[in-house]
Amino acid sequence: MLTVVPDPADGDRRMTDGLVSAALIDELVREGARRMLAEALKAEVDAYIAAFADERDEHGRRLVVRNGSHTPREILTAAGAIEVRAPRVNDKRTDPVTGERRRFSSSILPPWCRKTPKVTEVLPLLYLHGLSSGDFTAALGQFLGSTSGLSASVITKLTEQWKSEQRAFATRDLSNVDYVYVWADGIHVNVRLEEQRLCLLVMIGVRADGRKELIALADGYRESTESWADLLRDCKRRGMRAPVLAVADGALGFWGALGGVFPQTRAQRCWFHKIANVLGALPKSTHPGARKALAEIWNAEDKTHALAAVEAFRAAYVAKYGKAVAKVTDDVEELLAFYDFPAEHWIHLRTTNPIESTFATVRHRTKVTKGPGSRAAGLAMAFKLIESAQTRWRAVNAPHLVALVRAGATFVNGKLVERPEGIAA
Repeated sequence: MLTVVPDPADGDRRMTDGLVSAALIDELVREGARRMLAEALKAEVDAYIAAFADERDEHGRRLVVRNGSHTPREILTAAGAIEVRAPRVNDKRTDPVTGERRRFSSSILPPWCRKTPKVTEVLPLLYLHGLSSGDFTAALGQFLGSTSGLSASVITKLTEQWKSEQRAFATRDLSNVDYVYVWADGIHVNVRLEEQRLCLLVMIGVRADGRKELIALADGYRESTESWADLLRDCKRRGMRAPVLAVADGALGFWGALGGVFPQTRAQRCWFHKIANVLGALPKSTHPGARKALAEIWNAEDKTHALAAVEAFRAAYVAKYGKAVAKVTDDVEELLAFYDFPAEHWIHLRTTNPIESTFATVRHRTKVTKGPGSRAAGLAMAFKLIESAQTRWRAVNAPHLVALVRAGATFVNGKLVERPEGIAA
């Protein structure tokens, strides 16, 4: 029998060729990015010069002209480090008020820019995942093709800047924003703290125009009532109106605080947490059937069918698993509150998913990272993480209905009732 035995050297050669090809691709990407940025900067300068082509001095010479190029500088981008030589503009015009020379400033590449926003966004995320400030150079230098702008001192300066931004956010005026819906949750993370986990109290709201927005972020003590009350009272002092509906898990701390600060706000228990709690009180063999029965409740077409599904769940499990059934029947009003709001909003109001998804990669981290940091640093990193994620949040479905909810409109089975019963025409 004829057999072919591969030469081990061929495998090594293919591996080497693959690495070379990958490196070549990276270099091509960086070169393409460099050329595109150079063309964009040139077009920006050309447009600026053309806009003032008619402005001339007493000798008829243009006041705004091209004047060579700036010294090359390295910019860290998502494609890696690229060298940029920005064109320079000689603007001889003067401000008639101050008498100072006018200056051209690129909106594409400001003078202070050394890394793109996307690179800046990833730094707090890596810090939250346990990368120490001294490790950024070694970890990202090879990936980005340069260590410029990644020294420990630079990262430390950035963390101080983020702390300042977080403090400004925590004291901003809330009187000019109306949050109709609110999600609240406590996120426990080990990030950069050895002695005690950091508990982040997070509130995300829906504005009257349907957009989602971070309302508040604070560190608390085990989601206690007093910690939540401090946060809610602070928001109220800064002008926050009472939300129409608040969505949170079954933690008594938040609900006790909400009742004391915003008693008129209705409560909606998070189905994501409730299902986990119910299944925790049932043997694993019953989980598939219980999940299906619970889905019949939260996914029912209206409140009437949901109540019927609750009764069916009770009848099926109460004899042997009364504790699990009580977790649903005792909170049935709070679990089904979302049915009294627009049907388009139900998918948003059943769970605290906006918070869960934002912190999914952080909250499940259990290993304590080396190099413990302050709670202020952990809070600032979390703030930057949400700030970055917030740019990708989409508005709720049918955003025009949010203002009607705030106005007190009545919805039955998810549909707007133009004239509720008992109100004369």
